[in-house]
Amino acid sequence: MRGRALKVLVLMLVLGLIISLTGCGGGEEPDAENNQSGEDGQKLDKVSITLTTWPGYGPLFLARDKGFFAEEGLEDVEITIIQGLAERKQALAGNKVDGMATTLDIEATLEDAGVPVSIIWALDTSYGGDGILASNDIKELADMKGKSVALDVGTTSHIFLLTALEKAGLGEDDINIVPVSSSGDAGAAFVAGNVDAAVTWEPWLTKGVEEGNGHLLITSKETPGLILDALAFRKDFADTHPEEMQAMVNGLVKAMDYYEENQEEAVKIMAEGLSMETENFLNGIKLYNYQENIQLFKGDIKETLNRAADFYVEKGIISARPDTAKMIDSSYLESVSK
Repeated sequence: MRGRALKVLVLMLVLGLIISLTGCGGGEEPDAENNQSGEDGQKLDKVSITLTTWPGYGPLFLARDKGFFAEEGLEDVEITIIQGLAERKQALAGNKVDGMATTLDIEATLEDAGVPVSIIWALDTSYGGDGILASNDIKELADMKGKSVALDVGTTSHIFLLTALEKAGLGEDDINIVPVSSSGDAGAAFVAGNVDAAVTWEPWLTKGVEEGNGHLLITSKETPGLILDALAFRKDFADTHPEEMQAMVNGLVKAMDYYEENQEEAVKIMAEGLSMETENFLNGIKLYNYQENIQLFKGDIKETLNRAADFYVEKGIISARPDTAKMIDSSYLESVSK
C-alpha cells in the first residue's frame, strides 16, 4: 500500500510540473489579436508627428489620448505643434520628427526638398474651413485687382487664391501679395488692418469677420476637393517601421469609429489637444473615416496630389514633378481588420 501511495504521489508531482511548465511558456501561441506589440512581441518604437493648429488634425489627438494607439502597441506617440511651414519641413528633413500632418500639396513639395514621404491616411477635407477675408469695399473677386493680399506663399493658400482669382479672370500679377510665414499670420494681419485681404483658415476666418471689419469673400465650399489633409511619414522611417505604420492606421480607424458614436466627447478631446474652443470646432471641415479612406486611396487622393504637383511645377515652386504613385501607400488601409 505504501508503495502504491508513493507511485501515486510521484505521478502527481510529475503532472504538476508539466502543468506548471505549460503555464510558464508552453501550450498554444498567444492570440495574434492580443499581441499588441507587433508580430515579434517587441515594444513598438516611438513615433513623432508635427502639425499646425488645424481642427482636421484632431483625430490624431483623439487616437492618442483615448489610448487607441496604445491598444495597438504604440504607446509613445509625440505630437508637436509647429505653426511655421518652413520650420515643420526642417523638423522632418532633420529627423527631428518622423511624420507630418499637412495638405497634399505640401506633401507634393517634400520630395523636391529631398524628403520622400509615404502617405498612409487621409485626415480631412476643407469645406468652408479655408477662405479669403476681404475688406468691405471688396464686394466680389474682380474687386481684388490692385489690392494687398496676405498669404503664406507657395502653400495651399497660394493654390486656393489663384484658383479663386481665375474665377474672376484675374492672375497673380493683378494683386499685391504680402508674404507671411503662416496662414495664421495672414489672418492676424487682416484683423490688424494691415492688408486689404488675407487667405487664411479657421479660426481666423471667424475672427476676421468679427474683429477685422470685413467679410468672407470666398471659401473652400466653392472649390470642393482642392484642399485635402493627410498623414505622411518620411519614406525611410515608414519603410523600416511597418508595424508602427499599421498601428497608426489601426488607431485612427478606432478614433474615427469613436468619433461617429461619441461626437461631443470626441470634439472635446480634439479641441483640447489643439488648444482650441469646442464651439464650431469642425465648422467647414469634413473628417474622413476608414471606409472613406479606402475609397479615396482608390483614386481621388491621387488626382488631388497630381493636380497639386502640376501646379507647383508650373509655378516654379518645385523643380521637378514627383512620382506621386510612389508617395501613396494604401497597404496599411488594406491590412486593417474590420
